[in-house]
Amino acid sequence: MSTQPMADRTDYEDPRITRSRALIMDAAARVFLERGYPGTSVDDIAAEAGVSKRTVYNVFDDKEQLFRAIIGRAIETAERFSFDFASTTADADDLEAALVALARELAASVLGGRVVPLRRLLIGEASRFPGFAADYYERAPGRVMAAIADALRRLGERGLLRIDDAQVAAEHFAFLAIGPSLDRALFDVAGDTDAATATHAVERAERGAAVFLRAYAA
Repeated sequence: MSTQPMADRTDYEDPRITRSRALIMDAAARVFLERGYPGTSVDDIAAEAGVSKRTVYNVFDDKEQLFRAIIGRAIETAERFSFDFASTTADADDLEAALVALARELAASVLGGRVVPLRRLLIGEASRFPGFAADYYERAPGRVMAAIADALRRLGERGLLRIDDAQVAAEHFAFLAIGPSLDRALFDVAGDTDAATATHAVERAERGAAVFLRAYAA
């Protein structure tokens, strides 16, 4: 009889299942973003992933569970940002460098990769998944804003910033860093080619951090 602890056996997952899950989720994200939720079928996802429909159902119960898993991955990205980078900012010795780095990381995390397209997709399906959309807001943008507010509050307690309302200060910081760039991205505005690039979004974020510092420096 195996002496392996029950918890270890429960947490174990066949590596083939792990690989299939990643492959299917990546394929599903591409198809959902291209065709939207209503226009996507499990057959489409299986074809994109290069696996059988049965393989998809071996890993996910249905299309909805797969959709939720993809959005959940975006939530995990936001949570990692919240716990790691904002905490580092609060403990920094060089205030200007810390705020610029926070703005750059915020721009790269939110405006890079699939975060904005997935957010746009979820907004379009908010009436279909109202509870899930609210949960996403609370655990992704909401938690990021709370983490920034906490970092700014702690910087204020250290005498480095003048913070009367940490939540309002966080909103000012976020808008100065990524507000206009995020609006352009959400509406997929490509007319201004400079603003459409990640490089220019990060540069805008740096300038936003500088403006914030001038307004809030102790």
